[in-house]
Amino acid sequence: MQSSLPHVKTLDDIREILKDLPPLSQDALDQAEAREVQLTKPEGSLGRLEDISHWVAAWQGNYPPRMRSIHCNVYAGNHGVVERGVSAYPAEVTKQMVQNFIDGGAAVNQLCATFDVDLQVHEMALDVPTKDMSQGPAMSDEDCAEAFFYGMTTVKDHTDLMCLGEMGIGNTTAAAAVAYGLFDGSVATWVGRGTGVDDHTLTLKTNVVKEAVEKNKETIKDGLDVLRCLGGRELAAMAGAVLAARLKNVPVLLDGYVCTAAVATLEATLPGALDHCLVAHNSVEPGHQLICEKINKKPLFDLGMRLGEGSGAVLAVGLVRSAVACHNNMATFSDAGVATKES
Repeated sequence: MQSSLPHVKTLDDIREILKDLPPLSQDALDQAEAREVQLTKPEGSLGRLEDISHWVAAWQGNYPPRMRSIHCNVYAGNHGVVERGVSAYPAEVTKQMVQNFIDGGAAVNQLCATFDVDLQVHEMALDVPTKDMSQGPAMSDEDCAEAFFYGMTTVKDHTDLMCLGEMGIGNTTAAAAVAYGLFDGSVATWVGRGTGVDDHTLTLKTNVVKEAVEKNKETIKDGLDVLRCLGGRELAAMAGAVLAARLKNVPVLLDGYVCTAAVATLEATLPGALDHCLVAHNSVEPGHQLICEKINKKPLFDLGMRLGEGSGAVLAVGLVRSAVACHNNMATFSDAGVATKES
């Protein structure tokens, strides 16, 4: 049964929620840090694994941290800008890949099975693509808010860790436009080859992203406006899921470029909105590393991945499980009868 969430009908409703986000649990963090120095290892010797276990406890608001209920939510959407020829694949591939997820044939299915992660796939009106963002806003305020709120409702109560992913032909174009709209700079910096476009299509894609931002810039006031004008339903749903996770004390693993760009709209609207999130991996999409720097997130690993569909986030579950297992189950110096440095 889902606990109640504030209802969202407009982007202003989201802005109101962002004004009062729950902080981390200082008590849980203090307990994690106090135990860490007692474990049978040199202080700091597990590097980021130590930070990860503390992060889990602090944002779960629970000590010791738990790793029992882990979910991966993948959101699928279609984009009107695909009609401009920015992708190597036609829009119908989105629906075909969703069926592949359902049939268990995608990479993320295998990773979820490996790391005991529950996979849920959410179709976002695939037969009704968003409008072509190069001609005006991709979504109305109400449509964006509806997709955002839908994402909020997909976060299950009592989740210990949530992974986010997406599927949508054309959504690296949307991600690049979102990043360019948020952070400016050189448009070419944000545009990559996505599913593998050739040089001609890459140039076209870059020009379309520039057109889209120029066309919408007069109506963009904050990150949520960027999400509405330049994003898509699956991007809005991911942002909604991240906000709901914050309200429900659920730490979040973010996937690659599209996912990170989508939720960066929250950080741009309210700094600190993504404190309960970690970026799982560094995508080979050229804008991803830069956007991670802009939101002050260091990816956990870099394996040259660019698949999307939550694959990097679920792969990072192994790291988080390992971090929590070491923190919870290692012996202390006292328990093991091992002398400390001071003794």
